[in-house]
Amino acid sequence: MNGAASTALRPALESPRRPARVLATFPLAVYLEVRSESEPHVIALVTGEGIRLPNAVVLGEPLDGIAPGADGWVGDGIVEVGGIGVRVRRWWDPAPPLGPADPVRLWRSHDLLSGIRERSRRRPGLDLAGAPALLASGCRAGSLTDGITAAERLIGLGPGLTPSGDDMLCGLLIALRHFGVATGTPRAVWLADWLAAAVTYDARTRTTPISATLLHCAARGEGSPEVMGLLRGLAGLQPLEPAAGRLLRLGHTSGADIAWGVHIGLSAVLSHAATSNGENS
Repeated sequence: MNGAASTALRPALESPRRPARVLATFPLAVYLEVRSESEPHVIALVTGEGIRLPNAVVLGEPLDGIAPGADGWVGDGIVEVGGIGVRVRRWWDPAPPLGPADPVRLWRSHDLLSGIRERSRRRPGLDLAGAPALLASGCRAGSLTDGITAAERLIGLGPGLTPSGDDMLCGLLIALRHFGVATGTPRAVWLADWLAAAVTYDARTRTTPISATLLHCAARGEGSPEVMGLLRGLAGLQPLEPAAGRLLRLGHTSGADIAWGVHIGLSAVLSHAATSNGENS
């Protein structure tokens, strides 16, 4: 069987073969944990209809009859599990650059996203007071103390394979990095670097293996097509409302949690861009 893999998986897939085990199975996805000290630690094997996470190998057909706990192997360009071998034939980019973005347009999109989120019935899985509020205010102010304190409180907070706190942090990190680069706002990229280091330092001991891997991906600006589509919509590269709708429909609360993080990340970038322009005028 052939597959198309995220470039985030190159280190794992192109290394010598290492053992792995199946963490979880779903109708459209199988999650494998690679026994390695390096990231990515978890690989998602998904069908074309599954969510193409930034740590995914996309398959043309489902993997049937594989149970949690089954052994496998990863490396030398192949994933083996349940007696099936998946060879990577193509690669796709989970962090395509936006190119230059106009801050004025982004301000308008920021306000539009607020309205879309309010109209949606999907709500974040956590109360936005407390740590989420501190994270938002800290990022807008450029306070590492507040930002890191809040981020450390959010890691692993909430139920599920990808807890709400982690999803929020993923959206934030991706937005800070991509919009920071797109608007030429180095302060935002600097903030993304520091928060990424804090979040990934001990993620593997504080949250689920799947979520820890997604935090490492987000730290590099890597996300699913739904997340990157929202960023493109905010930048005016595709219609915003359909892109936001696709993201908000993900999971029970994951899409809403990620959208909250993206919204706060964009708000922080625009605040720092305005400050930078004021200092340079």
